[in-house]
Amino acid sequence: MDKLFSVPLKGGCITDVFALSSIDELMTAFAALPQDSFFVFDENSANVFPSLPERNLVLPPGEVEKNWASIDKILSRALSLGMARDSLFVGVGGGVILDMTAFASSLYMRGARCILVPTTLLSAVDATLGGKTGIDYGGAKNIVGTFYPAESILICPETLKTLSDREFRCGLGEVVKHAFLSADTRLYDFLMSNKDAILRRDNETVSEMIRLSLEVKIHYITRDPEEKKGIRSCLNLGHTFGHALEAMRGYSVSHGEGVAWGMARAFEAGARTGITSFEYAESSIDLIRAFGFDIDSKIESSEFPAFMAAIAKDKKKKGGEVKFILMDGQGSPVLKALDENTIKSVVL
Repeated sequence: MDKLFSVPLKGGCITDVFALSSIDELMTAFAALPQDSFFVFDENSANVFPSLPERNLVLPPGEVEKNWASIDKILSRALSLGMARDSLFVGVGGGVILDMTAFASSLYMRGARCILVPTTLLSAVDATLGGKTGIDYGGAKNIVGTFYPAESILICPETLKTLSDREFRCGLGEVVKHAFLSADTRLYDFLMSNKDAILRRDNETVSEMIRLSLEVKIHYITRDPEEKKGIRSCLNLGHTFGHALEAMRGYSVSHGEGVAWGMARAFEAGARTGITSFEYAESSIDLIRAFGFDIDSKIESSEFPAFMAAIAKDKKKKGGEVKFILMDGQGSPVLKALDENTIKSVVL
């Protein structure tokens, strides 16, 4: 088990990020945790392992399960196990499970210990590091939650080989986003040069891709741990458009697919408003498309009111105004409100 990063976050908390070479090594790490540790899986992540720790809870999978009922199940199980404040919650799975486990641990006795173990690419590069927790509520994604950094994150790229092609590509949407947001082109160039090896899920290539992707996220979250300065908000490139599409379609669109589609709309909006050069917008959209995302489809006119209603619920709203992340160039995000006509011009 190799330490990749020690990341300072909210209130002086440190999150240590570790890389593990195999599922066997991950099982050994589980066995070395305190005996009163409590493991939360979903049905998908539970199937990754040959056996589960005795103190566990397995929840149904999917975004539709990211709700108060699931939090109640986690808290009820923790209470029945006699968990204390210094007991350890261990979330194992994709972003839904990790967000909910961290949220429940932040509530239990006003804050118990928490470790997160991502088993999807999306959760490895996006949902684990940074301390955001939460659930969906009232038709709005991640609208209820806390900032509660995990003390450790254990990343094992071998678990990613269990994913479907669609689920693996879902995580690539966030990796591509980090490539645009990076102050340099290392990740962008890595994606361009290693596309075939990435899509084959070569362990060494994927491990390096995850490391480069996390470096970009660290650059933003350490300067704005609680998203109060507008710096960390830039990590939401593509998310305002994407979340609205996900919500409007009842989450039949995956998060990565929504973000990829949303980034394409953001580049188009940037070009229309003069913030993004047409050349940079076109080359960026080409990179998204190169990884197999369907980003050329648009919504129907009849869906537009529901789409705008979903945007109005965006959790990044400030002063009654939703600001979108647009790109002025490589590593240069800009927060800007868009009028309804501009939104309509890029989504219809």
